[in-house]
Formats: sequence, structure tokens, C-alpha cells
Amino acid sequence: MPTASELDRHFPRYTDFEPKVPIWCVTPGEGRYLHRFFDTSPVSPSGRYLAVTRLPQEQRTPKPGDVAEIVVVDLREGTERVVAQTQGWEPQLGAQVNWGGSDDALLFSDCDTSDWTPHAVLLNPHTGESRRIDGPLYHASPDGRLICGTNPKAMRRTQGGYGVALPNDAVPLNEGAPADDGLFITDVEANTRTLAVSLADAADKFAEPLGLTDPEKFRVYGFHSKFSPTGERVLFTMRWYSATHGADAFGVHDMRGQTRYAVLTCKPDGTDLQLGVGPDEWDKDGHHINWHPDGNALSLNLRIEQELMTLCRVDLDGSNLRAISELDNGSGHPTVHPDDRHVLTDVYAHESRAFGDGTTPLRWIDTHTNEETCIARIPSKTPQGGILRVDPHPAWDRTWTWVAFNAFPGTRRVYLADFSSLL
Repeated sequence: MPTASELDRHFPRYTDFEPKVPIWCVTPGEGRYLHRFFDTSPVSPSGRYLAVTRLPQEQRTPKPGDVAEIVVVDLREGTERVVAQTQGWEPQLGAQVNWGGSDDALLFSDCDTSDWTPHAVLLNPHTGESRRIDGPLYHASPDGRLICGTNPKAMRRTQGGYGVALPNDAVPLNEGAPADDGLFITDVEANTRTLAVSLADAADKFAEPLGLTDPEKFRVYGFHSKFSPTGERVLFTMRWYSATHGADAFGVHDMRGQTRYAVLTCKPDGTDLQLGVGPDEWDKDGHHINWHPDGNALSLNLRIEQELMTLCRVDLDGSNLRAISELDNGSGHPTVHPDDRHVLTDVYAHESRAFGDGTTPLRWIDTHTNEETCIARIPSKTPQGGILRVDPHPAWDRTWTWVAFNAFPGTRRVYLADFSSLL
């Protein structure tokens, strides 16, 4: 990673509201940038580069075929380059940009608009050499050799903004729990895609706890998927709602009480399938599952026994669900640091911990002392909201020292914060 003086040479510091750590705006150009998600750093393995999606505009939801750009920022030289274009994106996670195992391997999502087939692309951003990978990309393994994903064409059936913009008639409608849909794992080098776990198999194995003893009465979909920090396991989420809801249902995620959720984990080959969090827990109101850094547990926001949202931890088999700290402090997109003491998370602009003026805190929580620090107060509210909202999505780099996040000071920008003084 470049030094503070090197970053100062090329990028403006963010100093509003006196942040507790040094922060730079590393996308000071024309705007409309976003980094992917709170489980994926936009910083390359060496720490020299940053890769983001740049939207073509930010005033309306994307239309099928709209073209976004993949931009690489050289943090040492202060330059940025458009390295690719893509039609496989939506406003929340952009084009699912993930670094592979080196600075020469950049993965992102694209879409063949001749038949509306989403696929991944492996690009060397320095030479321009690229090739199509015929599997869905949501998350890359730590070494970049595998990618995982559920069906991006169907994501809009349960929540908009996370998949690919498609014509309505190209969005599949699942009948029951399909045997040909679920968690896909793709070998990047061999370009071979495998259905590691089908929705039918998952529904059958956990029929009772999922309430899917009659799966044909529901429409069942996959959504999030992510590799553990060691790459030894994958989690994926299932979502389902009554088949009587209607064939034209889109975005039913926001209809409380109609969509049910579950989180499962397995090995990359689909074996050792376990149910981590079932619908009975999610019904209490939960969100933003993530891996604990040791890969042996999951973290999430959940209302367990009290009214307020709580940061929780649960074992992979669903046992030992418990609060991480004594504070009712769940919000946004939490990540447990490998020191197993600190939690970093953000706040939605509509949540009670927001400041009410469009700014929100980056929250740094010490779970041993139950103390909380506002690391930075950042502008995050957009005029449009909905799937055009800006979530900060604070994400650690591979050294667990630097944090990238999104903000909206009038346009989408990405920032980089040095947390070394707190660690």
C-alpha cells in the first residue's frame, strides 16, 4: 500500500467532522464510482491498485444493455484508467468487481445481450488480455481460482440492485425449488461450472426447519454467496415466498412477512451442507450475514431477544447463536476484525444511528469494553433512494489495516481509510 505521503501527493483528504483516522478520496475524478460490497476489498493483492465500477448515470435505475465502466486507480501514481466496459451490473454491487490472486487478475460480471446471458470476465488490467468465464460471479475465492454465484438473472425476483439489468421476460420464474438452480462454483482456469448445491437438494435436506415440506407451493431462489476467508467453505442464502404471490412479482424482499430467508454453508464441492441460520431466526428481523474471520462461524445483525438490532455470532450448524457484545448495536454491514475484539460497521441513512442530515457514521465497536467510536461521519444519502441508494459497505483490505468505503458527496465516490493507529 502506498504511504500517507504518496497518497497525499495525488488524492484529497477527507477532513469533514474531524475523522479519527486518515482518509483519502481515491476517486476524485468525474464521479459515479462504487466499490462492490463489505466482504470484498477493491484494493488489489499488492495494495497498489483499486478497482471500481463507474455507473453511466445515477439519476435512474439501469435499463437492459446500459454500459458501465470498470476503472482501475493506481494509488501510487494517482492515475485512473477505464480498463473495460460491461452490461452486467446493477447499482448496489456494480459489476461484482473482485480481484483474483494477483494484480494481473481482475474479475467482473458482464452480460451477453444477444441472449441476455450473464457471465464473468477474467481481465489482466495491465495488458488488456481477457477471456469470458461461463459462470455467474458474485464472489471470488481468496486465491481467485474459483468463483461462486447463484443465478443473477433471477435475483430481481426477491431484491433489485444486486444482479444484472434484464428485460422482464428474461427474468426466470422459479417453480418450487428447482433442481437446476442453486449455488454454482466455477473453476476460473478450466472455465468449468458446477452446480454445487441445487435448491431442490437444500430444500429436501432441510425441509422441516425451512418449512419447505411442500416446496411446490413456493418460489425458491438463491441470492448472496461468498467464500470463507480461507476459501475452504462457501455460504449462500435462499429466499422464497408463496407461489400465489403472483408471476410478475419483483422486489418482494421489501414486503415483510412474505419472503423467508435461510443461510447455508458447504465445501466448494457442495459436500458437508449445513444450515447456519433458518427462517425462524430471520423472521425476528435479521440481515447482512458475513463470515467470521476464522471461517468457523458467521456474523450477522439480528433481533434475538430484545427490540433493538444486535450484532450476533452463530456456529455453522446454527448452534451457539449469541450476541457479540452487550450493546444493542446492530446496524448496516458489520465485519468482525481478526483480533476477535473489534467490529466495523456502517449505518443506513434511515436508521436511528444516522445523524438525520444525510450523513452517517462508520462505527468502530470494542466488544471487550462495549465502547463505540465514530471513526468518520460521511455523506451517504442520495436524492433517489431505493436501489439507487449508496451504502458505505466498509471493506477491509487483505492486510486488515485499510478500509475502503462508498460515500455520496453529491456523486458516488470511494474512500480509503488507514486504521493502523487503531490496531
